Amino acid sequence: MAEEAAGGGGVRRGAAGDRERGRERDEEGAAERGPAERGPGAAYHMFVLMEELLDKLKLLSYEEEALRRHNMRPLSRHYFALPTNPGEQFFMFCTLAAWLITKAGRPFEQPQEYDDPNAIISNILSQLRSFGRPVDFPPSKLKAGYGEQVCYVLDCLAEEALKYTGFSWKRPAYPTEELEEEEITEDDAELTLNKLEEDVVEEESDNEENFIDLNVLKGQTYRSDMSDTPKHEEILQSTTDAVEWNLEVERVLPQLKVTVRTDNKDWRIHVDQMHQHKDGIESSLKETRGYLDKLHNEISRTLEKINSREKYINNQLEHLVQEYRSAQALLSEAKEKYQEGSGGVTERIKVLSEITEVLERVKQETEEKGSSMTDGAPLVKIKQALTKLKQETIHMDIQIGVMEHTLLQSKLKEKSNMARDMHAAMIPEATVGAY
Repeated sequence: MAEEAAGGGGVRRGAAGDRERGRERDEEGAAERGPAERGPGAAYHMFVLMEELLDKLKLLSYEEEALRRHNMRPLSRHYFALPTNPGEQFFMFCTLAAWLITKAGRPFEQPQEYDDPNAIISNILSQLRSFGRPVDFPPSKLKAGYGEQVCYVLDCLAEEALKYTGFSWKRPAYPTEELEEEEITEDDAELTLNKLEEDVVEEESDNEENFIDLNVLKGQTYRSDMSDTPKHEEILQSTTDAVEWNLEVERVLPQLKVTVRTDNKDWRIHVDQMHQHKDGIESSLKETRGYLDKLHNEISRTLEKINSREKYINNQLEHLVQEYRSAQALLSEAKEKYQEGSGGVTERIKVLSEITEVLERVKQETEEKGSSMTDGAPLVKIKQALTKLKQETIHMDIQIGVMEHTLLQSKLKEKSNMARDMHAAMIPEATVGAY
């Protein structure tokens, strides 16, 4: 795999291998420097890290060993650089970090989906520190699952895994292209003549003066032996005149020009544009500097005029300012006295309100007592109660007499019944004695 990366990996991997020796030193000090010291390209450094990380993961065969085991999709070249799905990205980060640590020769347990993220991050950072890599950012930066810190941690672990497996970057071996002489066959000659014929037809439609007989040209440029001998034994002999051939080449030459389209992504074009913009800025700066100097002089003169006018006005209105200040001092004293007096008034108003409340309460009590003393309703109620008691006692006496009468009747009836029973019992005994 190392030979494939070195030989057929292209110029980009070869350049990445050349940059690898100095990039480690730059990464250690990049986090300590501020964003202003790192330059305007610091915001895009994570994209470069992510692309290099993807190349290193491919060299470690992460698709066969890590992704297929967990049934995951391959990473894109900007997977950890842009936020897409924080939960999925964090789980992918933990899985790849654990796999890279084990790939680097350190035993590390594969994190599960429901494990504590703080514990997982602390374990990963402790392993990264054990490799001698600096960690100068808070662990909370890794919880999002994307960003420069995530790419940095995975890139360092991938480098340690490559070192442990014995991988080393090599210079790219460019294939040598050898120019082979093309053999002109009969079919190629016919195709060439047909192409020339089409070009001549187009020229005839554009310009009738440059007319050439195609049959004559074909007879001059090509002569074939129609015998039955094999093709590889035929000998081609040219009977073309050199002068006519040069004329034909000059006529067809404008159509054979190849226009190379400029690629806007080429770095040379960007450098030329930068030089053009620099020259334009310098030329425009020379013109604008004069205008800015004039504007600066005018502004400074106007400021001096304003200062002088201000001093003149202050001198002219100094006595009025002093009178205003004295009046303002008197006003402040009057306001203080007013505030003191208003404070005493508010206290007295509070006392007055309390006294009025007590007075209202006393008035209400006296009115209730006076009304109760002059009112005869309680006497009427007492008389009514006495009459009710008398009536109830009369009813009770009547009921008691009735009950006594019924009781006396019952006693008399019981006594008569007892006497009758005794009399009846005595009569049969007397009759029995007589017999």
